Amino acid sequence: MLTVNIGPLALAVAHVLLLGSLLLAVLTGWWVSRRGGGNPERQMFHLLVVTLLVARLAFVITYFEHYRGDLWGVFDIRDGGFLAWPGIVAALVLGAWLAWRDRPVRKPLGIALVVGVLSWGFGNYFWFSMAQGTRLPEIALQDHEGVPVALADYRGKRLVINLWATWCPPCQREMPVFEAAQAEHEEILFLFVNQGESVERVRSFLQSHGLMLENVLLDRGARLGQRVGSMGLPTTLFYDAQGRQVGSHVGELSRASLARSLEALEARNL
Repeated sequence: MLTVNIGPLALAVAHVLLLGSLLLAVLTGWWVSRRGGGNPERQMFHLLVVTLLVARLAFVITYFEHYRGDLWGVFDIRDGGFLAWPGIVAALVLGAWLAWRDRPVRKPLGIALVVGVLSWGFGNYFWFSMAQGTRLPEIALQDHEGVPVALADYRGKRLVINLWATWCPPCQREMPVFEAAQAEHEEILFLFVNQGESVERVRSFLQSHGLMLENVLLDRGARLGQRVGSMGLPTTLFYDAQGRQVGSHVGELSRASLARSLEALEARNL
């Protein structure tokens, strides 16, 4: 499962885990403060902001070469470009300092911070463990000429499968990123699986945007998204040469965030 659906809204599991951990930490701090001490709610939200800022800064520094031609992209966090552990370390250090200088919230803040970090860590660990090793789905698709193909036929090479649609603005924005990556990484096979649209519509879209994408496939019933547990577009899946899922991303990918995912994919096959 990659998304959690709330009515028409599809939320990435990673975002749900973050929000759930924050809520659990805030509730824990409030509960502990009832038995003595101040409510650390304000401090918890400050720590969240610091965590996100440090995690984003660490990511930008690590992959700065991909932002050289687009400095505004540094502030576009829609690509999910964060390095979690630098942010967690910063939150723990700042949390310890806040607890030391503000005695009334020391115990509630300390316990809330530990609960929040542990719930986020264990939640991500179990979700990651469940997702890893998921096999490439057995599903029939069509190529851009309407010829039937089996997704399983692509086993044997590292795969990046992008689920997209022509009406999806984030899909449109990330297409040039994938076009460049496809040209640069010949050792990786990129599959662009359109969800629920006709051959004519897909062909017209690619021509009008001047996109030279290889391996464009059609999933007229949008079954692949259902099989992998994602109702959100775009969704990108990463598989090793044995057809095991080793990563996923729900939402738009930038050059930097795609580069990070490709590094992880290549590392799994060394």
